[in-house]
Amino acid sequence: MKVSVVICSYTLDSYEHFEEAVESVLNQTYDDVELVLVSDGNEAVYERLREDYGDRDDVVVTMTDENVGISAARNHGIEHASGDVVAQIDDDAIADPEWVEELVGVYEETDAVAVGGKMTAAWVAGKPSFLPEEFYWLIGVTHRGFADPGEEVRNTFGSNISFRREVIEELGGFDPHVGRKGDAEIQAHESELGTRLRREFGRGVIYNPDAKVAHKVFDYRTDPWWLAKRAFWQGYSKRALETLIPDAEGGEESEFLKFLLLESVPDRLRGLLRNPSGARASQLVWLLLLTGLVGFGYLYGITKWR
Repeated sequence: MKVSVVICSYTLDSYEHFEEAVESVLNQTYDDVELVLVSDGNEAVYERLREDYGDRDDVVVTMTDENVGISAARNHGIEHASGDVVAQIDDDAIADPEWVEELVGVYEETDAVAVGGKMTAAWVAGKPSFLPEEFYWLIGVTHRGFADPGEEVRNTFGSNISFRREVIEELGGFDPHVGRKGDAEIQAHESELGTRLRREFGRGVIYNPDAKVAHKVFDYRTDPWWLAKRAFWQGYSKRALETLIPDAEGGEESEFLKFLLLESVPDRLRGLLRNPSGARASQLVWLLLLTGLVGFGYLYGITKWR
């Protein structure tokens, strides 16, 4: 089974991080890997990619005609991929050496149409003491209470997700109107694709937490104001998704909210009472605050997406 891994980039400003992402894929334990590198409309990035990787047989270097955004750039990469499976990883992430091997293992052992893995945190600026693990999804990291191993979910993160090539091609790839460069405030492009996957195939993404990718968490992503805005617009995005795809399921969000209210908050209250600390109290406050901000974002979305 050949696996094509797509990585997109649009600027030389973060090229050192892009190189680390590329090297992590080139150093996989699984042998049959094709790497598809996409410059999103940046000629300088494209020339640098050709210079650094253009002579490798296992690397495809390509460029979009203009800056089209992450969703359309990923679709461009999928069009140039030749693997039986197409996987995605971001340019600020680092794949575990056994990442592809773990993804392939699920395809070989099951009839999965899509497989995704766990995002871990690579704290570039240090771990924020106030951020509860239940909301790590705001920083592109798999959160507490996400899913059990082998569970079928709507989607995993776009930096750790894969599809059988015929499946992603039949779906038409990612919606270019959703995600960075699309509607600036709709941040749920993996959710949108996962919803269409369920609608068209009646299947979801199999979650394998042993297929790990580390996401670099830069200092701006640990800023309280950035996190608050991110939570609000995530709530807005959920409402937008329901409007864009009328049969979109909100089961994952409902189950997560139930987990927060019935398990997470009570557990944190008990922990705070047993062992009071500023960090525990701060995380509980932020858990409630971020939950409220997501809710407010959703309500605001109702006024915009009818």
